[in-house]
Parts: sequence; C-alpha cells; structure tokens
Amino acid sequence: MTDRIAPTRTAVFEKRLKQRYASERRFKALGLGAILFSVLVLAFLLVTMTLNGIGGFQRAELAVPIDFTETGIAGGTLPADQAAAVQILGSQDLQSVVEFYAGEALGEEAAEQLDSDAWREVAEAIVADESILRGTTTFELPASSNLAAGYAGEGSPEMRRLANELSERGVLAKNFDPGFLLRADATNPQQVGIWGALKGSILTMLITLALAFPIGVLAALYLEEYAPRNRWTDVIEVSINNLAAVPSIIFGLLGLAVFLWIFPNLRSAPLIGGMTLALMTMPVIVIAGRNAIKAVPPSIRDGALAIGASPVQVVFHHVLPLALPGILTGTIIGMARALGETAPLLMIGMRAFIATPPEGFTSPATVLPVQIFLWSDEINRGFVERTSAAIIVLLLFLLLMNGLAIYLRNKFEKSW
Repeated sequence: MTDRIAPTRTAVFEKRLKQRYASERRFKALGLGAILFSVLVLAFLLVTMTLNGIGGFQRAELAVPIDFTETGIAGGTLPADQAAAVQILGSQDLQSVVEFYAGEALGEEAAEQLDSDAWREVAEAIVADESILRGTTTFELPASSNLAAGYAGEGSPEMRRLANELSERGVLAKNFDPGFLLRADATNPQQVGIWGALKGSILTMLITLALAFPIGVLAALYLEEYAPRNRWTDVIEVSINNLAAVPSIIFGLLGLAVFLWIFPNLRSAPLIGGMTLALMTMPVIVIAGRNAIKAVPPSIRDGALAIGASPVQVVFHHVLPLALPGILTGTIIGMARALGETAPLLMIGMRAFIATPPEGFTSPATVLPVQIFLWSDEINRGFVERTSAAIIVLLLFLLLMNGLAIYLRNKFEKSW
C-alpha cells in the first residue's frame, strides 16, 4: 500500500488564492458602495423635496377682524348649495365689508394687498357656521402674490418693507393652507390647489387599470396556455416586447389620432387619458403575466387534470391564482410608470387650465404630472414652492397605490 501524498500549497497557489479573496472583498465593497450611494441619492431627493415643499403647503395670510353685528349682512335663509350661498352673500356687498375692515385693521396700503378673492373665504366660513354673523371673528385671509413674494424676501423693495412691517405687527404670517389639498388650479399661487389634478389622476388611473389589467391578463393566459406555437405567435410575442419599449409619446400620438378621432368632444377627459395610458401599460402586464404563468410548475396542471378538472378549470382555478402575485408585480410596475407619464397626456390635450375638479370620467381634467409641469414653467416663486408640494403629493399617491398593490399581491401569494 502506497502512502498518499499530501497536497502542497505552492507560492503560485497562495498567490492565486489571495487574488481570489481580494476580488471577493472588492466585489462586496463595490456592492455595498452601490447600495449606500443609492440610499444617499434617495435621501437627498426626499430631503430636498421635503424642505422645498413645506413652503408649498403654506401661504402668506393677513389677520383681519370683522364685526358682523355692524355690517347688516343677513343670514338664516342661505341655501344649502355653497356656490349659491356665496353668491347671495356677495350680493349683500360682503366684498366691500371685508375691504373696509381690512383697511381699518391693516391700513390702506396693506389692505390693497389683500387677495381679490379673500371675501369668498369669508363667505364660505359664514355658510359653514352662520353664528359668525352674531359677533366678531378674526379671519386669516390670503395676501396678494406680490406681498407673499415680499414676505419671502423677494419682489420689490416696497413690498419687502411692507411685509416686514406687517410681520412685526403680527398681522402677516405664513400658515398651513388646508385649501391646497381641496382647491383646483388658479392663476394666483396663493389660491392654487392640487385636488383637481389629484382627482383627475385617480379617474385616469381607474380607467387605465380597468382596461389594461383584464385585457393584459387574458392575453397572457391565451398566449401561454392556448395559443399554438407557430410563426404568428412568434410575431405577436416580438411585437408585444417591442411595444413595451416604445417611447410613451408614441402612444400619445396614437391616442390623438384614434381616440380623439372617435370621441372628438372628450379632449382632455380622463376617459381618453386612461385609454391612452392603458395602451402603454398593457404590454408590461402581458410580459409579466406570461412569465408568472410560465413559473407555475407543470405538476399543478397535471394534478388538476388527473382529478378531472377541465382545461379551463385548470387555468382559472389553479394556474391563475398561483400566478396572480407575479401578475400584480407587473401591474404595479406598469401603473407606476403610467402615473408619472406626462408626454402622452400632453398630446391629447390634458394640459388645459382646469379651474374646477372634474365631475366624472368625461369631464375636462388634468393630472398631477402635467400640473407639476405647468407650475414649474411659471416665473412666480410661489408656484415653485407649490410645485415641490405637488411632487410630494404625487410621491405619496404613488406610495399609497403601490402599497395597496403589494398588499393584494401578498394576500394572494401561495407557496407549494
């Protein structure tokens, strides 16, 4: 019996071993560095947007006390409809009352810098609580955009001087503006709101999901479970993969040429925007759906057929439920892309100035990305702050939508 020769670790072997260990350490360091860089960039983005957006949720307001017992404004018979009630109060010269008390409390020069629509907020407060008419109430009313710019340290020297004086007197301050979340677009940054664009985004996303999800899932099921493997299905598969990489503006041109030709009176409506974004989202859902269906083990199909299930029952009772988490993942990606798109919606006219929130799927509307784009093009600094605030709302809306989709995906996820 011969003795076994122990392996020797030569100098060449040791050198190569050290090189392998060094390569592994470098790879780990590069991976960790990439993660840290991504986290830092994300943190920088969130911190920058938050700091810039805090001012967007606020507005410069003037404190104006009004003694309604001396105004002669009558209440008690105001209609339930707010718009009609505001109109009635306007006919009782409420605007002049607000201007008079603003002059008394602030001085004539400062009263001229009260926003021209400030009286409407007083009227809305009266409609909400008519007991205001029986006493004295101090209202925080929006200042003009010029005075707001002066309060921010910009604008003319006169406005900066006036803003400093009013601030020292305690009658000018920047307060949280809940109306930003409830109003629609306006020409004055002190009066703009995000609700019109947010509601337009919600309606558009509902149309997109209602069209893209069922059609995309059914197309994926047919291509993966029923379609014969021939040249035509190969062409369809290549076409779907190419559509997923087509620039979004091409889908906007398609919507402009087809949907607005069929429905010429629905320009800038959420219905047209949803159909256009559904075309863009559908290929992503089809590709993710096919991959999820293909990942279901063949044993699931064989076992279902062995106990007497029909081919349709195999697909809808066994394959589809197991593939649903993967399909929802593709849907999340597609819907997130659709939510942030601007170019296709600009092509179909959703960049119009919409001063009232849409009432339905066929009403004129805009969406959050387009609203952000329009505000970012304004010169007034007030719109810059509002733009940052709108970006925060868009990110929160995206997180909420993705969180709901992830919850549904985890709820339907099964293991085998």
